[in-house]
Amino acid sequence: MRKSLAGAAVAFLVVGVGAASYWAGSRAAPGTAGAAAGAAPPKGGAPAGVAVEAVKVQMVRLPQALAAVGSLRSDETIIVRPEIAGRVAEIHFKEGERIAKGALMIRLDDSVQRADLDKAKANLVLSKSKFERAEGLRKQGFISSQARDEAENTFKVSQADVELMQARVSKATIAAPFAGTIGLRQVSVGDYVKEGQDIVNLEAIDPLKVDFRVPELALSQVKDGQTLQVTLDAIPDRAYDGRVYAINPLIDANGRSVVIRAQVSNRDGKLRPGMFARVRLFTSEAQDSALVPEESLFPVGDDKYVYKVVDGKALRQKVEIGQRRDGKVEIVSGLAASDIVVTAGHLKIRDGAAVQVAEQPASPPSKPAQNEAAPVKKVKG
Repeated sequence: MRKSLAGAAVAFLVVGVGAASYWAGSRAAPGTAGAAAGAAPPKGGAPAGVAVEAVKVQMVRLPQALAAVGSLRSDETIIVRPEIAGRVAEIHFKEGERIAKGALMIRLDDSVQRADLDKAKANLVLSKSKFERAEGLRKQGFISSQARDEAENTFKVSQADVELMQARVSKATIAAPFAGTIGLRQVSVGDYVKEGQDIVNLEAIDPLKVDFRVPELALSQVKDGQTLQVTLDAIPDRAYDGRVYAINPLIDANGRSVVIRAQVSNRDGKLRPGMFARVRLFTSEAQDSALVPEESLFPVGDDKYVYKVVDGKALRQKVEIGQRRDGKVEIVSGLAASDIVVTAGHLKIRDGAAVQVAEQPASPPSKPAQNEAAPVKKVKG
């Protein structure tokens, strides 16, 4: 029994010495499996940062502007309505076509009015003859002055009747009061229309008006003759230039805003009254402004933030934004010209996190300063 216990002790001692020797050899021998199992420390002794995309703040010259929304309106617009009742005899236009000023549009049946006009003219001839005869008899002393005056009055009444009948005949025809484009008619030949009944709309759409509102606090920045740029969601590839020509003297007490009216050219005819318009009203001369891509911004509550890359770390920075322009945002305060901001990878980082900026494709050359200050158009039309 004792021999068995002694043999087991010797065996345990041998195994322990062998294990100790193995571990000692592994630690002492470089390049062994033990050394390969451990991860090699990164260069510089610091862990690698999260890969993000970033760009440098761009400095350009931008005209200062106010942003607003508004609606397009016809330069002139009417609903054609008859002043007298009657049956539609002729329609001299086609829906959707352009028409010149003074062109005939509608003719009502005027047979009754013309008969009354002929009657009035006949009475005028008779009353004129009586008046001339009374004038001669009065000079000869055969009639009194009263009889002569009565004959003159009858003659003048007959003249007025003729003019009245001529006016009624003219009301049976409707001409275009201005050049424009005709809308969709509501009547057909043979319809009986009443006084004031809608027939068709007529719109002058070149140029167009654009009405928009600015807050009363910005009223001091607005004046007649200022230029503006209009963009439309319905025509995303174009921007239209305009000019302010009227400012409403009345400030809306409910919204504390003032309505401004400008004129926009519509030579290509693509714009239509009633369209929703986004307006940029240029209020001052161009000045140096910082621009960053819109995707670099992220909201926190009511504030806007960006991540700046400083010494390999992402630092959250609150910014104040100004006007937006072609996917870029003006930074009024919070960034300097030398700052680098993160544009992609925001969800993977936090304030103070280590980041590694991925290589960016070469950016196209910047436009000259004078072009930067000009209104931007995607089509440049």
